Amino acid sequence: MQSDFFAKKRRNSILLVAILIGITYGAMMITEYDAAKGFASIPKAFEWGITNFYPNVESLEKLPNIWEKLQETLLISIASATIAAFFALLFAIFGSETTKINRFFSVACRGIATLFRNIDVAAWAMILLFSFGQSALTGYFALFFVSFGFLTRAFMETIDEVGSSSVEALRATGASYFSIVMHSVIPSCIPQILSWILFMVETNIRSATLVGILTGTGIGFSFDLYYKSLNYNAASLVVLTIIVSILTIEYLSNYVRRVIL
Repeated sequence: MQSDFFAKKRRNSILLVAILIGITYGAMMITEYDAAKGFASIPKAFEWGITNFYPNVESLEKLPNIWEKLQETLLISIASATIAAFFALLFAIFGSETTKINRFFSVACRGIATLFRNIDVAAWAMILLFSFGQSALTGYFALFFVSFGFLTRAFMETIDEVGSSSVEALRATGASYFSIVMHSVIPSCIPQILSWILFMVETNIRSATLVGILTGTGIGFSFDLYYKSLNYNAASLVVLTIIVSILTIEYLSNYVRRVIL
């Protein structure tokens, strides 16, 4: 019996691999992609990057402007994550199975969170371009909507993981809904909530570069401008600045997590 189970599992695995190979081959045929040519071009790509994509003395003169754009990107990323966290916490409280008011509000909050979470930040940026044009506000709302959807879902799961025994005990004593949330649920979830907010800030900083290219703002716009004007030295300086800022934020975030968790 056990041998039949493993044989069936092996056949299913082989079938799945065959399907994936077939889909891959079909996609290559439709798009006329030459895999051999693609792999052969990798050494040339590295060679071009080494000889062209590096900062020089002239590009360093643009560092103040790059730093100004980076600050704009960082502030938008942090603001969108923190303000979204406030609204996400409200929706998570109403949507959580532990603290929900009724079934209707719970389903509605979960549905809204799912909608905002599953639309990619680039799609939000393109949608919002029709309303706000190329502006910092477009980038802010794109990051805000995705942050709101993700954090609402994360906060719901965090609240649901909190033991319901303390909630039931407070209810048995006649405590009000507000007292239960403020004195039991939120204090128990604060470390995890802060950790999720820090994670969202990191994610937004990474996403803000792409959003900036679409909205014409921030550090992403600086990279797009330098790259399209063939100023690869300045573009490489932008990339290095982004990498350093992301690594710095991640280090600080991990340090804060170690302190609060």
